[in-house]
Amino acid sequence: MFIASFPAGPWQTNCYVVATAPGAECVVVDPGLGAVAGVQELVAEHGLKPVAVLVTHGHLDHTFSVTPLCAGNAATCWVHPRDRALLGDPYRAMGPDTRALVEQLAGPTVFTEPDAVSELADGTAFEVAGLTFEALHAPGHTPGSTMLRTAYPGAEVESVVFSGDVLFAGSVGRTDLPGGSHLDMLSSLRTKVLPLPDRVAVLPGHGPQTTIAAERAQNPYLQASYLQAPNAGQE
Repeated sequence: MFIASFPAGPWQTNCYVVATAPGAECVVVDPGLGAVAGVQELVAEHGLKPVAVLVTHGHLDHTFSVTPLCAGNAATCWVHPRDRALLGDPYRAMGPDTRALVEQLAGPTVFTEPDAVSELADGTAFEVAGLTFEALHAPGHTPGSTMLRTAYPGAEVESVVFSGDVLFAGSVGRTDLPGGSHLDMLSSLRTKVLPLPDRVAVLPGHGPQTTIAAERAQNPYLQASYLQAPNAGQE
């Protein structure tokens, strides 16, 4: 299996390129602001062909480059229906300061949906580029936040999960942005994150990779003392 990543844009969003092997069809996960060049470099270097763009959630730092990458590769975008509207109107989920920063960096931008969009459904598996992904709807950071899990055969880990901004190394996604819900996040952590096996590698939307075992042991937001206190504060 082939997985490569790079941090893109001012938020250093992890963009991933995933394939069964070099020279094969591939998927791109969460291409944010400034991600097109990085994807093109990886694709050219490893002889890959993008056929799909997978979106863990609709925030602009994860979706800015979705439509141009889909258009340039005749690729399909996969997104949860509760975040689909953000593909065409991402500013509805961010504050004015973030919008001003984006326009300063990229200029005024007109956002549109890609021509081909498929919707993710919780608990279902879908196959693309020879890979099978399981969609785990985990709202809280956004209403449509979805973790994407796929097998990783022949390694110490049994699978990998692209967690977006649900789970980070040592932390979890914020819930104070438009559409966020602290109570939904607590439920997602209890019912979608903690049940994952220890040998799952976590590839988050920001920061270093980790494992479920490490987060179960060390992440303060996965401890019972936090999860059983619905009014607890959050970073």
